Amino acid sequence: MSQSRVQMQSEDCSRITIETSDQETLDGLTGYGLRIIQPRHGYRFSVDPLLLADFARVGAGERVLDLGTGCGILPLLLARLEASAVITGVEFQEVMADIASRNVALNELSGRVEILAEDVVGLRGRFPVSSFDLVVSNPPYRRPGTGKISPRAGRDGARHETTATLADFLAAAKYLVKESGRICFIYHTCRLAELMAQASVQKLAVLRLRMVHGNAAAPARMFLVELMKGRTGELQVEPPLMVRGDDGGYSEEKVRIYRGL
Repeated sequence: MSQSRVQMQSEDCSRITIETSDQETLDGLTGYGLRIIQPRHGYRFSVDPLLLADFARVGAGERVLDLGTGCGILPLLLARLEASAVITGVEFQEVMADIASRNVALNELSGRVEILAEDVVGLRGRFPVSSFDLVVSNPPYRRPGTGKISPRAGRDGARHETTATLADFLAAAKYLVKESGRICFIYHTCRLAELMAQASVQKLAVLRLRMVHGNAAAPARMFLVELMKGRTGELQVEPPLMVRGDDGGYSEEKVRIYRGL
């Protein structure tokens, strides 16, 4: 596999050059001090994991599980946001699980972040019930046979449900989170009603909900939700999150999140 030289620029304008393959890129999140290997033409993370990491509010010493970790971006973000948290990322695509493991090593987080190549539906055989304080996920949001099919390998496995449905993701999260532990998802608004119905079926309390809009005039495209196992409570609908402000530039909140503040 041929090699290319990839340059990254930090906020103080210093530059480093990293060797990577012609099938991958190396991207920097300078606010978090992270370097992220990603497929050049496959599925690449967007703003979703950054919004979810901020929303989840990981606590000191918490044990966290990420269902469907992709390149491992969410565990890495959470590890930076809380230095005492221990995080496991689960990914069923072996190619992506390998990339995620390399990202953990690249960012020198092997002592606190672990990547497991496993399907969500097989996790009951890997962990005892109630193993984690917090479970997070950005699940595939399209049902099989819906939406456009991407010509780029790896993208559809991240966007379309394959071996695990939304109900499977919620059931795994409920099994793995401890009593009074939290479950935080980011998901597409077209399936909000379904998630709420599934939460009721699985007796998960919906405690926080926040809609994500491109701007104040645009309909919400995503939502952030916090659920809890073994507890009841009133739903709190938080102020909407705007990705862009009235001037068309990024909102102050999005800039804060990107800077890891």
